[in-house]
Amino acid sequence: MAESRSRRQQQLIDSIRLSVNALELADSDVLDLKIVDTTLREFSDAFEVFRPYRDQRKLTMFGSARTPPDDPIYAMARELGQRIADEGWMVVTGAGPGIMQAGTEGAGRARAFGVNIVLPHEQGANPVIANDPKLVEMRYFFTRKVALIRESHAYAVLPGGFGTLDEIYELLTLLQTGKANPAPVLLVERAGDDYWQQWEHFLENTAMARGYVSDDDRSLYRVVTGVDEAMDEIRTFYSNYRSIRFFGEVLVIRLNREPTAAQLGSLNERFNDIVVADTIQSCAAREDEISEDDDVSAARISFRYNRVDFGRLRQLINELNAFPD
Repeated sequence: MAESRSRRQQQLIDSIRLSVNALELADSDVLDLKIVDTTLREFSDAFEVFRPYRDQRKLTMFGSARTPPDDPIYAMARELGQRIADEGWMVVTGAGPGIMQAGTEGAGRARAFGVNIVLPHEQGANPVIANDPKLVEMRYFFTRKVALIRESHAYAVLPGGFGTLDEIYELLTLLQTGKANPAPVLLVERAGDDYWQQWEHFLENTAMARGYVSDDDRSLYRVVTGVDEAMDEIRTFYSNYRSIRFFGEVLVIRLNREPTAAQLGSLNERFNDIVVADTIQSCAAREDEISEDDDVSAARISFRYNRVDFGRLRQLINELNAFPD
């Protein structure tokens, strides 16, 4: 195994060892060591579970653990899990009851992951995912959120309480700051409900009105009514866009279709505010991408990105997806 590691992998393993050695030399107390030990074990367990499925797209579903099975929102979450699984995706949930169980039921055990939080006053994982090899048990909420967010290519957030709101704010913060790759974030409610509309009302009339959130950042999410709208948004996002990768200041966007000269001209005119130098242009796969076999066959554009305006970057991706075939 060691012989097959890349230079970068070995550098990071050596860095982890140095960090552990520093803890030892500092004579860290028991609680410090316990936090580090638990964190590393939980990440290691999660990576081991997800690693064989890294090539499959996944939807993470958030929502209240208190939603009963007879609630229409429960039925909606179950349908969304089934519909996305029918298109070859897998579904990731927090493995608990309520919306989490509904999403797992819809996807089916074979296409579901669970990332359960161990709490003293609550039962373990729901019966659909319990004892499945794709279930991870975690003690820390922050390690759990990393696993729920890192592994997925789309996110559906249904109504919920403190935990759900914590998850949506964390997710939007990661997207707003570029700590998570662009992906569809769907705030799902049923017709006649106003849960997310009320949330958005607060966002617009309080947070945005005071300048705490920019108008462009609204592009990072979409409120949708029903499963059909949610599915359409996911399909549209991946209709042309595939993935991104940074090389220093240079951002490479992988696509299904290479833009025409006219389309590149339109992009440069509309998004020159986020281009630091030069222009947005088509490009070939870079040497690192080729050596790592990183989506080499995809079309590509690249530009020097300011790495600040991630709401505008999402708008650029939307523009790429709107170009005709």
